[in-house]
Amino acid sequence: MPAFEPEVGGMNPHLRGAAIVVAALSLTVGLGACATTRDSGANTSGEGGMKIGLLLPENQTARYEQFDRPLAEKKIKELCGGCAVEYANARGDVATQIRQMDSMINNGVDVVILGAVDIRSLRSAVGEARDADVPVVAYDRPVEGPVSAYVSYESRTIGKVQGEALLKALGGKANGGQIVRVEGPAMTPDAIFVLKGKVKIKTYQAPAWDAGEANALMSRAVAELGADNIDGVWAANDAMATGAISALRAAHIKPLPPVAGQDAELSAVQRIVSGAQYSTVYKPYKPEADAAAELAVALGRGESIDGLAKDRMNTATTRNIPAVLLQASSVTADNVGSTVVKDGMHTIDQICTPKYRPACEAAGLTP
Repeated sequence: MPAFEPEVGGMNPHLRGAAIVVAALSLTVGLGACATTRDSGANTSGEGGMKIGLLLPENQTARYEQFDRPLAEKKIKELCGGCAVEYANARGDVATQIRQMDSMINNGVDVVILGAVDIRSLRSAVGEARDADVPVVAYDRPVEGPVSAYVSYESRTIGKVQGEALLKALGGKANGGQIVRVEGPAMTPDAIFVLKGKVKIKTYQAPAWDAGEANALMSRAVAELGADNIDGVWAANDAMATGAISALRAAHIKPLPPVAGQDAELSAVQRIVSGAQYSTVYKPYKPEADAAAELAVALGRGESIDGLAKDRMNTATTRNIPAVLLQASSVTADNVGSTVVKDGMHTIDQICTPKYRPACEAAGLTP
């Protein structure tokens, strides 16, 4: 999922999330998507100890179910063998996530790791958690309200990495070229500061982090700007890069303009190796999930987190939040082996399926 720019060091980036009104939520609805099945939600129980809530925002992006959840659960168990993890995925729905928060608080969780669907709409739920003495660790993106800690990749670094990769790909067109920005429901105002003043930027915003939505927006961009007038694409994440590239192909645009994505999903890495996507932003999931687990366990035990969270960040509602801000890097065809493969995020066998084997060999990716 794309990172959201917190107010760091006193600067105000004017966060703009999707405005969502949630009416008449009933506690009788229960946990919503947090059911007893492994797919939508489950408890990983221990003998005694704390109960830690893990709430993730959506399943349209592969990372949350494939990486963030198992990594966080594993680290929590390493730190606290007797802890139980109560898990739920909101599937991109704010009302569902609010119900999940309510249920977890009512069920007596000691601390919550919250990957918010919307950074503003969970404000009241975070306040209710505070009133119930349940600390909240904001995960991967900030959330308004009295959170106790925050862990993510530093947004300005992500913007810098993504923007610089796209400028490099543009080459001679970097001066005055036309970039299409395909964004999700909540945009990061400072995400493309590297490009400002160097290229023309036309932004299209989708109501969901969804490849189909991105496809529709990219088709609209082609119709409005012209197939020959799109020099590059800034995609909010790799799922949206998928939809954008599909639309460019459907418009018979050859060669494809450089597309910069985010999240280093396996399909994106394969597209990068084959030349369909230029770059992605690599944010290793393990350091982020580990940091969230460490913060949650310490907060649940009532311990100081000063030694864990050495950074500070501000939101529109809360200042000086203890934070762990990690650094991201760019992945292109030139460094797939030294980044995602070296770190074990994706193996060469996973990347280099028969369809991509010739491209892998050309890129020097061999077992």
